Amino acid sequence: MRITISTTVQAPLDAVWQAWTTPDDINQWNAASDDWHNPRSQIDLQVGGRFNYRMEARDGSGGFDFEGTFTQVEVPILLAYRMDDDREVVIEFETTESGVVVTESFDSEDQNTAELQRQGWQAILDRFARHVEHKMT
Repeated sequence: MRITISTTVQAPLDAVWQAWTTPDDINQWNAASDDWHNPRSQIDLQVGGRFNYRMEARDGSGGFDFEGTFTQVEVPILLAYRMDDDREVVIEFETTESGVVVTESFDSEDQNTAELQRQGWQAILDRFARHVEHKMT
């Protein structure tokens, strides 16, 4: 099943793209809740390039590597990648009158309900928007 989420970011497209693709920025926004964090990010932003984001519980109780390979890179409007479990993700960045709409579509996994996955990915996307908007102030 394919799940699609989106948010609108009140910032210029270049700032949105940079925050999505820069390790220092990724480390600041890539978590679904305050009890998780992203201490390390590596990104080789080109088709065939790999990324690895380390996500960990702040209390040390767990963590995992979120990683994959870029399949499309169209600066600054589109990213697509295949995760190491073969699920595919597409992120589109569209400038509108109300801001930059970031739309993320991803293949669901089988361990969690679609609604739980939607909520988790949306929480990360919303944190991303807040991070970018905060940087702009």
